[in-house]
Amino acid sequence: MLINFFFTLKDAKIPVSIKEFLTLLEALHQNVITPSLDDFYFLARMTLVKNEIHYDKFDQAFGQYFKGIEAHFEKHTTIPVEWLAKRIERELSDAQKTQLEKFGYDKLMNRLKELMEEQKARHEGGNKWIGTGGTSPFGNSGINPEGIRIGGESRQRSAVKVWEARAYRDYDTDRELGTRNLKIALRRLRQFARDGAPDELALDATIRATANNAGYLDIQMQATRRNNIKVLMLLDVGGSMDDHIARTEELFSAASSEFKHLDFFYFHNCVYDTLWKNNRRRHAERFPTWDVLHKYPADTKLIFVGDATMSPYEILQPGGSIEYNNQEAGAVWLQRFARAFPKNIWLNPEPEGLWPYRQSIDIMKQLMNDRMFPITIEGLERGMRLLSK
Repeated sequence: MLINFFFTLKDAKIPVSIKEFLTLLEALHQNVITPSLDDFYFLARMTLVKNEIHYDKFDQAFGQYFKGIEAHFEKHTTIPVEWLAKRIERELSDAQKTQLEKFGYDKLMNRLKELMEEQKARHEGGNKWIGTGGTSPFGNSGINPEGIRIGGESRQRSAVKVWEARAYRDYDTDRELGTRNLKIALRRLRQFARDGAPDELALDATIRATANNAGYLDIQMQATRRNNIKVLMLLDVGGSMDDHIARTEELFSAASSEFKHLDFFYFHNCVYDTLWKNNRRRHAERFPTWDVLHKYPADTKLIFVGDATMSPYEILQPGGSIEYNNQEAGAVWLQRFARAFPKNIWLNPEPEGLWPYRQSIDIMKQLMNDRMFPITIEGLERGMRLLSK
């Protein structure tokens, strides 16, 4: 039985190994869980899934294999999902609610399976079939002391099962990031070192020193281990980037908390001969780009953040900037940054599928030697892996 479950996970593109599958079988053989589907779900996820980005795919594969509601719809009947659309609301008195029958978990699940095979039409307001607005334990928008909610939104908070409640869908590698997931992805770019005052206990050194001191305690201290990576972020602001403000803020917030040595500057569309720190005072407080190029060591990791969406002239032509008459083309400054900081990438908030249709993005990709990545978990991990080489 579980062999097919293993292949179901493989079909869902979850990197499950035979060794991990054997670990699951050994755990079942040792009776480490009770004979419960819920317990098996958590055990299987713990032993088979190595990375939380696959949790959502695991939930879908698990639900489909173990007779999830989607599988019932597909295999046992032709009931349209539209039947479950909310049509009516039903109000019951407190006395009527207390008279409703409680099935019990096993009986509830068996009854659902029977109804999925028997039901041939849409129902609403009843007490038996799968539908909406009634007192049946199956469906949504109705009232029952316990049941299985299928579709719809929670109202009475009494369902014993909620199908399609995929709590980990945001972990999918193709989805856009929140601040928490950004931090997880950025942690791939780490280079730890101990510097500063010795402010924490060095346990291994203390044990060795105590042993060498005939058993008399000899406490050894050490500096805190910190991420020693130096990061320079150049962020595009204004214009088309206004559509990506929230995501860029999340990225900057995550980077600020992950990297101790982080500095940043702003530019608009493409880098030219000046940058700025405060967008409100961008015209009054500017920094010469030459100074920035010479300020940081060559091992600094350079990260451009921008949608690279602009007129190609803004990249390739002197005077192409839409704000002022720049003496040198943006492409010249990009090449200077690439020479000054060999470890560099460009993070683009635009969906990767749109890139081939934007001429400026294609030009920027070529100037960056194809070091452009989307701001998704998978894209950010690829970028951090390249920077850490």
